[in-house]
Amino acid sequence: MPETASEATYRWTRDAYDRAVEAGVFGPDDRIELIDGQLLAMTPQGSRHAAIVSQAGEVLRDTFGGGYSVRTQCPLAVGDDSEPEPDLAVVRGRPLDYLAAHPTTAILVVEVSDETLRRDRTVKQRLYARHGLPEYWILALPDACLEVHREPAATGYRSVTTLRAGDRIAPLARRGVEVAVADLLP
Repeated sequence: MPETASEATYRWTRDAYDRAVEAGVFGPDDRIELIDGQLLAMTPQGSRHAAIVSQAGEVLRDTFGGGYSVRTQCPLAVGDDSEPEPDLAVVRGRPLDYLAAHPTTAILVVEVSDETLRRDRTVKQRLYARHGLPEYWILALPDACLEVHREPAATGYRSVTTLRAGDRIAPLARRGVEVAVADLLP
């Protein structure tokens, strides 16, 4: 009887993955992330993607200010079997608060999506919602829009709003401060 893909798959835990990273199993060119026990390849970044990540990071730093850290493409330790590396994650505290361990939550996660749009709308969206991240934004480059996901539930976010360049958004954690969507999109 032939093996099926599920029988031949090794499910990684976050602990085993972190030990492998520390042991140097993966090199600096191995762009992977742990999602639901599987190692998923991350697509290489083009200049457009990198520029928008940098721009959105600056906007979020200005929006949130002191008491928050905007992490760029750094791991989030969500659950026992996932360590995604979102393009941006706003976490409470300062960068050095996370010397000993990656943050386990974020108040806002942002993915800049072009080739990864389908994965970000499905796999990542369900992962972030399942782990209770209150707000998830997708800068959907092919659609020239910002998708705002709120109200996390076990199967995904219950509220999804699509905004365009002329719109403004106030992050849940900074309700009094609005961001122009045009400042996030090219």
